[in-house]
Amino acid sequence: MSLTNYSLQTPKKVIGGLNSIEKLAEVVNSFNAERVMIITDNGVWKAGLIEKPKAILESAGIKVEIVNDVPPEPEMQQVKDIYARVKDSDSQVIIGIGGGSSMDVSKLISALKYNKNFEENMLDGSKISKKGLSLIMVPTTAGTGAEVTPNAIVVVPEKEVKIGIVSQFMIPDCVILDPAMTEKLPPAITASTGMDAFAHCIECLTSNKSNPLCDLFALRGIKLISRSIRKAYANGSDMQAREDMLLAAFYGGLSITAAGTTAVHALSYPLGGKYRIAHGVSNAMLLPHVMQFNLDAIEDELVTAASEMGISVENRSKREVAQDVVDSIASMVKDLNIPSDLKKYGITENDLDGIVDAASEQTRLLSNNRKVLSKEDMRAIYMKLM
Repeated sequence: MSLTNYSLQTPKKVIGGLNSIEKLAEVVNSFNAERVMIITDNGVWKAGLIEKPKAILESAGIKVEIVNDVPPEPEMQQVKDIYARVKDSDSQVIIGIGGGSSMDVSKLISALKYNKNFEENMLDGSKISKKGLSLIMVPTTAGTGAEVTPNAIVVVPEKEVKIGIVSQFMIPDCVILDPAMTEKLPPAITASTGMDAFAHCIECLTSNKSNPLCDLFALRGIKLISRSIRKAYANGSDMQAREDMLLAAFYGGLSITAAGTTAVHALSYPLGGKYRIAHGVSNAMLLPHVMQFNLDAIEDELVTAASEMGISVENRSKREVAQDVVDSIASMVKDLNIPSDLKKYGITENDLDGIVDAASEQTRLLSNNRKVLSKEDMRAIYMKLM
């Protein structure tokens, strides 16, 4: 029995399955909209992934405006610059097509449209007091879970960190999960975004706010990723593996919405904020080490996860099984060829004090971790990556 209250807010509609993008015009029509704005990044644009959605919409008589220059890991000012260009647009619906950056920018542009106070202080999600433009999300990566969360992540260069902006009003209205939209995802991004999704699932499962709803989605996500991430990495055209990963990322997003991530993300944010290490890469680097630090406080949860990962639990101690889970995570990161050395990104031991200070300010995430981390603990974890 859960001794604390818990809740979950989700998109109003989820459409999934191969070629489900063909339902896009039908969804737009359900909003009685005639004009839409697609927000995406240059990589998705150059890969030709906007051509089919655009054709589907235009064949239904829907006017399409396109923003195709969302930067990776967008800075706050870059979001403001995009909004300045489109604030007078007459589009009635925003369609975010891409990875976490495109979907997060879509959420922020939607919220800015009808929340003047938020425009004045964009780091404060409490300034969003009402729903913005209707939001449709079409992920082309399988990792962030941004298509379902109330969160939007931005880089704040002056603080050398990423900050999560959270508001119930940024939960999308509809999500389309089409594995064909992820087929062209390069192996390295398949790996890093997939490990981001895995981090979401196992962090939420072991968080202080874990609850029955979170656990349901997190465990399913862990199972799907464990059986499919290596397959998707090796063969991007394996549609079953692609669908598993897309669903797992979605379940990870639901887990975040129901519970929230922990110290992995807290320690990851400074690496992205100052050194621009890709979010999935920094999470994958840190994940086995943070789980090892937490091990004695999360044994039961890791034993539960073990069964979903194909790890034997019979006639074995909890500690032995839990350690196997952590070791299996480390093996997964290695098999996917994800970097594990901060020196590769120009980080030295002399930089760690600043990184630790920035991580220690992520109190929203650190308070969710099962064990308290001192600055010395954080430094020791970073040192394992040096």
